[in-house]
Amino acid sequence: MKYLSTLVNTLFLLSALLTGCSQSEADEASVEWAFALHGGAGTISQDLPDSVKQQYYDGLEQALRAGEVILRDGGSALDAVEYVVRSLEDNPLFNAGHGAVFTKEGKHELDAAIMDGTTLGAGALTGLTTVKNPISLARKVMTDSPHIFFSGEGAETYADQTDVERVENESFHTDRRYEQWQRAQEEARAITPEESIHDWIKDIKFGTVGAVAYDSDGNLAAATSTGGMTNKQFGRVGDVPIIGSGTFANHVAAISATGWGEQIMRNVSANTIANYMEFKGASLDEAMDFILNERLDPGDAGFIAVDHRGNISMKMNTTGMFRASLNSNGDRTVMIWENE
Repeated sequence: MKYLSTLVNTLFLLSALLTGCSQSEADEASVEWAFALHGGAGTISQDLPDSVKQQYYDGLEQALRAGEVILRDGGSALDAVEYVVRSLEDNPLFNAGHGAVFTKEGKHELDAAIMDGTTLGAGALTGLTTVKNPISLARKVMTDSPHIFFSGEGAETYADQTDVERVENESFHTDRRYEQWQRAQEEARAITPEESIHDWIKDIKFGTVGAVAYDSDGNLAAATSTGGMTNKQFGRVGDVPIIGSGTFANHVAAISATGWGEQIMRNVSANTIANYMEFKGASLDEAMDFILNERLDPGDAGFIAVDHRGNISMKMNTTGMFRASLNSNGDRTVMIWENE
């Protein structure tokens, strides 16, 4: 038996070397499924009342359960990310769907994207005004349309050809977002020529929701949805629907971003993480550190990602990020700040 055990271990290590992974990496591949989600990153005060903190934790837990039910029963990564994001879109605490921020004109314009890492199929939308769950329409764009990206009136016209639920634009309204918009307008008017709009933007909390998943068949998927930036100007498009910037999935990893969209776009951030892993042979954590520390500035963004072995990484260079994760081994995380 001793010699048999030695032979088995030798064959295991040889197999690992031939496939380019260590024994620990091969062990990690035994994770059957894994997923992570976020509800936005930015300047999040730790002085939040306990009751408010609990509401956010409860919202993250609810979204976590939506993904768990799908993946533990052998469901697909695509189903998981869609329904996790739908849960967050329906929660008024987060800047997506019901609870989306106001544009400069006092309206709600929603963006969303979804991507299948196995096929590189993708669907994206920007400027939606009447679709209750933009992420579900994004999936229909991916599966039912010859195109990838629809915008504005065209996105609404595409929605007319589907069975997605529609609502009045006012239904996205929440009093908290309305007050936030009023403050943002006052602050924008108060900016002097000596001050930088860049500094003002970096001082506000960024809101986006997203999910990434690895399923029991080894597939990866990513999905992201947002109401954009408070008081954003006419026609502004952020990183979320730009495939490769705020949303990306391939055979290596699935990534969803949150933060200052302009900075995330400049660095094609989600795709950069996947490319750094593939072409540098880096781990998921190393790739995340590279984009956050070498390409982006402090306070710019946060990311969630899962790789093709089911490893999860959730990192930010902001003060906080609403985030949660779970895998088939029962490893569960629900956090807002670095250690809480």
